[in-house]
Amino acid sequence: MAGFEGKRVLITGAASGIGLATAKAFALAGADLALCDLDIEQLRAVSRTIPSRGALLCEQTDVSQRQSMEALAERVHARFGCLDVLVNNAGVAVSGGLLDTTLEDWEWILGVNLWGVIYGCKLFIPKMVERGTGGHVINVASAAGFLTSKMLSAYGTTKFGVFGLSESLRDELEEHRIGVSTICPGIIDTNIVNNMRLRGVSCEEGAHEAVKGLYKKRGYGPEHVADAILDAVRKNKAVVPVSPEAWFLWGLKRVFPQSAPTLLRKTMAWGLGRKV
Repeated sequence: MAGFEGKRVLITGAASGIGLATAKAFALAGADLALCDLDIEQLRAVSRTIPSRGALLCEQTDVSQRQSMEALAERVHARFGCLDVLVNNAGVAVSGGLLDTTLEDWEWILGVNLWGVIYGCKLFIPKMVERGTGGHVINVASAAGFLTSKMLSAYGTTKFGVFGLSESLRDELEEHRIGVSTICPGIIDTNIVNNMRLRGVSCEEGAHEAVKGLYKKRGYGPEHVADAILDAVRKNKAVVPVSPEAWFLWGLKRVFPQSAPTLLRKTMAWGLGRKV
């Protein structure tokens, strides 16, 4: 897919962060946009900042709920017909190990991070296949989708799931000329770290502020991910680590698969100024 003029693009979780940056990038490239988010007021507010050259549709959607996603699919297909690009971006975070993470936490994060992607794929890909002219699917995972730690039990589980789903989809959809890319951003300065649920040692005094400070100090904005997403669609890339640390972790996992989790834990502790 060389250009995006007139292409129909759906982005979930588009009211902030990576979703908003990606919407702006596709808009500048001339795409027609369908944007959704649970926070419809925020989405409507930021939509006025999107330099849209094409059509723009904003919808309130809870990606974790099947009926909400089915309603979104009906409205998007009625307005635009078949999508050209699907961007499953919406995501949330829980910090904590298995023993400290509640079942309610698991249901919440699985609903948004994994079921949201599954619903998006099941409700929008079949029409791409039926149309027969190709398309592209972007699933935003994480560096935690290929290398995780004991403090990211639930989050890593969902992102490994997105990674696996994307890999199988890429193989399944190749014959239909539909590309699938797994995006693994890394440490990106967005609201996800501000809104994460904290469990176990993550609740220790100063822990959350230290994590937020690390992300802010890193200062690697979501526009880098947006650029990587458009490039992935153009070149049909399979796996796309984005930030330098995401590339480092990708290499670490491939070269030192057994020791990589320990090295990751030590690196995280060092970055937060804590004892290893």
